Amino acid sequence: MEQPTTYREVEAKFSVDDTFAMPDFSLTGGRVELQQVVNLAATYFDTDDLRLARFGVTLRRRTGGADEGWHLKLPTGINNARDEVQLPLNAGRANTVPRPIEELVLGFTRGAPLVVRGKQRTRRTPYLVFDREGPLCLEVVDDKVAITDGPLTGLKYREVEVEVLEASELQPLVVEMLRDAGASPSAGKSKGVRTVAGDEPLGPVVPAPERARPKDTAGLAVSAHIRTHVSALIAQDVRVRQGLPDSVHQFRVAARRLRSGMQAFGPLLDEDWARHNRGELGWIAGVLSAARDREVLEERLFAAIRALPGELDRAAAFVAVQDHLEAELLVAKDQIAATLQSDRYLTLLDALVSAATSPPLTPLADEPASRVLPPLVSKRWKKLAREAGMLHDELQGHDDHWHETRKTAKKARYAVEACVPVFGTPAKKLAKQLETVTELLGEHQDCAVAAETVAALVTKQTGARAAFALGALYASQRQQTTAIRHQFVEAWPHISHTEWRKWLKGNDGK
Repeated sequence: MEQPTTYREVEAKFSVDDTFAMPDFSLTGGRVELQQVVNLAATYFDTDDLRLARFGVTLRRRTGGADEGWHLKLPTGINNARDEVQLPLNAGRANTVPRPIEELVLGFTRGAPLVVRGKQRTRRTPYLVFDREGPLCLEVVDDKVAITDGPLTGLKYREVEVEVLEASELQPLVVEMLRDAGASPSAGKSKGVRTVAGDEPLGPVVPAPERARPKDTAGLAVSAHIRTHVSALIAQDVRVRQGLPDSVHQFRVAARRLRSGMQAFGPLLDEDWARHNRGELGWIAGVLSAARDREVLEERLFAAIRALPGELDRAAAFVAVQDHLEAELLVAKDQIAATLQSDRYLTLLDALVSAATSPPLTPLADEPASRVLPPLVSKRWKKLAREAGMLHDELQGHDDHWHETRKTAKKARYAVEACVPVFGTPAKKLAKQLETVTELLGEHQDCAVAAETVAALVTKQTGARAAFALGALYASQRQQTTAIRHQFVEAWPHISHTEWRKWLKGNDGK
């Protein structure tokens, strides 16, 4: 099965009327070529309740033009930029979305069928604009659009698009010329979203979080926390499916923040709902952790190998580590792909989206955030303080004790960060101290896992030179764990100073 290709599309859109005359772009000093007029026909797909459009995603099958085929356009969070995923026309039947694209958007659709939701025809007049130095830099298209099926069937309008093909100083000049000629930036929906959804306001699948103040209800703060991280998780879902850098890490962070929030603010949420979905979030985060941990481990060990003395057989150590980790990473990625297609995962997404819209709150959530939230945060802090204090006697102790404190610190940090929108700077300062804790203990855990991995590899080596290099690599990681332990013990008095917890108003048990 042919795999999709992706490229970054950067374009600006302008609304114009029938009297609009395209300006002479050669006045910019660049060369302009008027291309042959093309007729385009596009069929747009979405779910019955427009789940793609509500996320700003469009999916079409287009005939005509040089790039005819299947086009999936995904928001990037960058103004005027979208990622366009393409497959050729023969990747799927006319009214059936190709499986690779259907799988890419599962995080948005949550398994709901993709059906034809609208059609349009476009008469396009393209202009190619070449930079003063010669390269092609912009494509300007004059589109006359007719919607032939959908909520706005029969509507005709005109739109000009400027697509950036190569960065050039001509781009702002071309945009200025269009404005001077009477074009106005399109403030509404894209052509695709307009075709499937019409001009009526289109509410998001996950409502935007409302900022809660101390006097507002605790439930408003918890709702904002859920909405923020459900949105983040869904945004990373499609990036994980695309295999984009750092996507697995960011997905796992969103899952963990949601899970920690459900636990920290447990009294504010329905107990059965929270317990079940904490378990499911733990499950999906665990599936992704195998791949993420291998990526971190590979980066750490390769850097450590390069730092070994030159007389050691660094090449043999590199091969041993690479062969081991790449085999494990392939297995982990296959497991992720299978998990993201599973009914269990899609059911979890449904539950999270439902909670983002209508969280299962308890009566306590109706109380003011200023009264309810600090004691819950304090509970997290006290547990961390107890465990961190015990680490002073664990400088030679087992790695697991340090790892458990790291997990406790993460839960405390996430609980405090969830309160930052409510309590502002004071909560942010405590969160910053907890970030130092999690970074130190996270580094400790990475070193410990690296050492354990290398120790296992040493026993598999038949060559003395490779085993000796791996032994030196093991020693370097153990030395770093010891150094980090001393660093943590020295930093803890500052981190735990009562100054950072004044906003908890006596709930910190000091």
